[in-house]
Amino acid sequence: MRPVIIGIGGSGSGAGKTTLAAMLLKKLPGWGAIKFTKSALFSSITDDEEVISQEGKDTKIMLDSGAGKVLWVSSPSSGLAETASMAVEMLAQFKGIVVEGNSIIEVLKPDIVIFVKGPAKELKKGSERVLSMADVFIGEKEDLQGVPDKARIFHVDDIKACTDFVVGLIQHYHL
Repeated sequence: MRPVIIGIGGSGSGAGKTTLAAMLLKKLPGWGAIKFTKSALFSSITDDEEVISQEGKDTKIMLDSGAGKVLWVSSPSSGLAETASMAVEMLAQFKGIVVEGNSIIEVLKPDIVIFVKGPAKELKKGSERVLSMADVFIGEKEDLQGVPDKARIFHVDDIKACTDFVVGLIQHYHL
């Protein structure tokens, strides 16, 4: 049985995805994390502590927030399904996995998808597909175009309420 997966995607760089991931990981002891980066040429999964714990990296933020293990997955679209599956298998011993990155969300189909709309007016190419999958949306009231009716909406300044809601979902549904 695969672990529960929470996918965090967003409108682009600087939207707040890593901040949200860190807050969730602090409330979810016994969880792993995956940071996804799109690459042009090859797929890789990095679990080397020296690389993962480099100052200023999103992977270090996730690790410092309590993730039991953090993987950095890099892949072009063509190899992502296989690479993502291998990464989830590497974290199968954890209760759940927080995954950050739009493309990997499309492949893994997480149990809960959170979309963070940052301050940029335009959505990054392809992010509207992840937005359409969102169970939870974080952003401004004027940014609700494309948000599915099923999505629970939180204001960008209320990330704590969002994390409490997501943790409650997991506990309530035993995800």
